[in-house]
Amino acid sequence: MPVLKREAAEARSDSNMLPKVPVPDLQLTLDAYLRSVQHLVSETQLRKTKAVVETFGKPGGVGEKLQKQLLEKREKTENWVYDVWLEDMYLKNRLALPVNSSPALVFPKQSFGDVKDSFVFAARLILSVSQYKTMVDGKTLLADVARGQKADTPLCMDQYKRLFSSYRRARPEQDTLITVDGSSDSGHVIVACKNQFFMLNLTEGSCRLNEADVQAQLQWIYEQTLSAEQKQPAVGLLTSDGRTDWAAARDQLLKDPVNRESVELMERCMCVVCLDDPTGLEPSDANRAVLMLHGGGPDKNGANRWYDKPLQFVVGADGVCGVVCEHSPFEGIVPVQCTEHVLKHIRSSSCKASSGRSTSELPHPRRLMWKCSARIQSALASAADHLQRLGRNLDMSVFTFTAHGKELIKHQKMSPDAYIQLALQLAFYRCHRRPVSTYESASLRRFRQGRVDNIRSATPEALAFAKAMTDGRTSIQDTEKMEKLRAAIEAQTQITALAVAGMGMDNHLLGLRETAKEMKMETPDIFSDETYHICNHFILSTSQARPLTDQNQAFQVPTTKEMFCCYGPVVPNGYGVCYNPQPDRMLFCVSSFRESKETCSGLFVRALDEGLQDMMRLCTKHTDRSNRAK
Repeated sequence: MPVLKREAAEARSDSNMLPKVPVPDLQLTLDAYLRSVQHLVSETQLRKTKAVVETFGKPGGVGEKLQKQLLEKREKTENWVYDVWLEDMYLKNRLALPVNSSPALVFPKQSFGDVKDSFVFAARLILSVSQYKTMVDGKTLLADVARGQKADTPLCMDQYKRLFSSYRRARPEQDTLITVDGSSDSGHVIVACKNQFFMLNLTEGSCRLNEADVQAQLQWIYEQTLSAEQKQPAVGLLTSDGRTDWAAARDQLLKDPVNRESVELMERCMCVVCLDDPTGLEPSDANRAVLMLHGGGPDKNGANRWYDKPLQFVVGADGVCGVVCEHSPFEGIVPVQCTEHVLKHIRSSSCKASSGRSTSELPHPRRLMWKCSARIQSALASAADHLQRLGRNLDMSVFTFTAHGKELIKHQKMSPDAYIQLALQLAFYRCHRRPVSTYESASLRRFRQGRVDNIRSATPEALAFAKAMTDGRTSIQDTEKMEKLRAAIEAQTQITALAVAGMGMDNHLLGLRETAKEMKMETPDIFSDETYHICNHFILSTSQARPLTDQNQAFQVPTTKEMFCCYGPVVPNGYGVCYNPQPDRMLFCVSSFRESKETCSGLFVRALDEGLQDMMRLCTKHTDRSNRAK
């Protein structure tokens, strides 16, 4: 993911002026695929794979038919891969959103003297978010411009439009990403407190609420939740469940008009603000990370959420704060940009006097009401159990490597991102003595409606380097290790350059797969069962958009030193690694599942620390020798 800089508003990119995502050359994709798997499978499997690829890609064969269809689709659409990618990566995924899908940004630990201090912070946050929404709606945001690969290229700004207007609606087989028009007004916020939900309007008549007004409203909400008389069921738990179970419960919920109205208010809000109770946990980086991802389970703040909304800002009375992101409408850098603006605005804010009216004159926020049948109550109990088990299963380790940061890597004339990806490959190999398929996101925002493609970081060169570093034989000289390091860095850099240029293989394979399905349905006489079988055999076995097992996910989310990103593993026996390289240090969030006998986050972190130390010693030694030679 590229680090961004901002341009003046008048230079803001118009997505219609950007090029369309290209369709890669078919043979380029087939060759790249074979190269990416040749060291990950057995010789027997590789021979079978080569035979299938050859059949698929032969002149006049299935691959060429599908390629032609994709090229025609590109001409007719703004982005040929957007819809199928969104469905495959997110909307068809039936796993629960917390941990499995939704990442979180963890804020610096706040020092609140009492709960009222947290309301001050929350009020400033709400007003800062509203200000940012006004900038998005008014199209006055500074444009994002890439740095790194293809520096100074304008980036598509479409994802910002979905920050406050999107909602992921649970459906039985495939979710729906809806967009609500909130640009005509300032919108409303849903405030969650002690598992209860309240609608907070930021305007009353022609007046906007100021900071003191919002504080008073939050104080009123908090006081209302202290009484058990009006307490509503913890319906937010349902959104933490598997998507099919939540969809079924949602259908039951919507049968009552009271519930329908509450859900509609949820869908139309600009964001959710969760006022969390203290958890009693030590506010370590790892604990704050897991509390953002799942709220600590149903017995803490896990029910004080509504996971279908893209932005949930969490303000804990104990100072544990952050934002949970439903990931389908946008990539990580977009909420990062929003959040950094919000935090900066909070720091520069001061409590302002009320606007001439008594806060007692303000209409109170509206409590969302729920009527829950026996079936809904059963679904709530089941969701609570699932969330509890999901939280207990997550193994999170947050590690700050302080020996050096990205500046020292740059002095070696190496890409920090490629260097870190190589360190992750080395760490995995040290732990498991084998390579593993790895997913790193490559931004496609240089193109119209661009999202991401996959950088397959587990290259043959990375494996060769990992073996050289762990061989233990004295016959392997440092010069040879250094050659393998530079070869692996170069390989990673090249596939990254291809991916960000729209020439990655995984989106292409996904598009071919979906085109095959369409052609099978539309032209069964031309697209025979035998032809479809060849296509299905090849493409379904190669697409990595939603793997079932044995894959790591690792990518960079650049933020300031003040916050960090975290997420859970994407497969039962894999690791999720988010990293944030700073000039003098590097922060890593490593996650895995405790139920897996193959993975351990702490073990991986120790191997990563050791590998980073070894790599820099190698580079430094080689640099010293080169300088002496001169």
